[in-house]
Amino acid sequence: MSSIKDVARLAGVSVTTVSHVLNKTRAVLPATQERVLEAVQTLGYVPSAVARSLKINATHTIGMLVPDNSNPYFAELVRAVEDACFAAGYALLLCNTDNHAGRQQVYLDVLSQKRVDGLIVASTSDDALMSQHLAQTALPMVLIDRAIVGLERPCVQTDHVQGGMLATQHLMALGRKRIACVGGPQDLQSSEQRVQGWRQALQLVGLPSDLLVHGDFTANGGYVAMRRLLRDRAADRPTAIFACNDLMAMGALRAVHEAGLQVPRDVAVVGYDDIELAGYTQPALTTVAQPTQAMAEQALAWLLERIQAGRGAEPVAAATQLLVPALVTRESSRSLARAAVPIAIGENL
Repeated sequence: MSSIKDVARLAGVSVTTVSHVLNKTRAVLPATQERVLEAVQTLGYVPSAVARSLKINATHTIGMLVPDNSNPYFAELVRAVEDACFAAGYALLLCNTDNHAGRQQVYLDVLSQKRVDGLIVASTSDDALMSQHLAQTALPMVLIDRAIVGLERPCVQTDHVQGGMLATQHLMALGRKRIACVGGPQDLQSSEQRVQGWRQALQLVGLPSDLLVHGDFTANGGYVAMRRLLRDRAADRPTAIFACNDLMAMGALRAVHEAGLQVPRDVAVVGYDDIELAGYTQPALTTVAQPTQAMAEQALAWLLERIQAGRGAEPVAAATQLLVPALVTRESSRSLARAAVPIAIGENL
């Protein structure tokens, strides 16, 4: 394998001159530059990425932490971030924390050692300890999907309260009055904000908000929660379900089917996320779509601003941007609803 010394020897210049040509760190005479590049091509020399990153203090690599990459929502979010990184000339290094705080801390240390230029983090949790861990990370950082109380970092996420209200208003527009909610983990703000939206929509029209159970953002969690709800409230079972993510909604669909009920005739079901699979359930799932592409692009734009500001500089303003969700109606509520078209926040339902 050829070295930079071999290139310098063939071109008849110093190693320093070869370095300036390859890294574009100083002007070099055109004739000299041409000899260096010809030598590089002749020898098939490939500069060391590690050495180059040490010299210019940049790797053009972004690290990303997600709590569960087996969840299709996060898989689609990661793909959107990866596409945005590629378009900006960066590679993406992904770490799955598996919803484990200790594992997230290990990966934070690993990514720092790998010399990534910055981090995009969908945190495992949003408690005070996690805030402390992330605050101690020196790398430029942007939060995505989940804000963390007490952590002064830019965050871009969906307006989950509005999303919960949108789903519930849609179900009320169908004439459903016994509207249950299958919430996600209670220790996550994003989960509880969706529940908050459900509750606020019901309270605005004087409907009860007592039909609440919690799952864990998995299909099995939604299935178990829905079975429990149907068992415990058999006498006054819900006529509509808002599940706080699509996987739990899919589990709820199965539980409703096993109970001998039909969707949407007996129970209308709405999910949250609008993962690709939502269009392929039977019946196809009505859901609240999160703007993953816009979320990814905004997160990367903010991160690149922080990287360019320099690691030792004052952080770029730690703003939070809430993106607008949209309702996509499909067969799980379509029989009594209007045509299956996206409905934006603010539309009169």
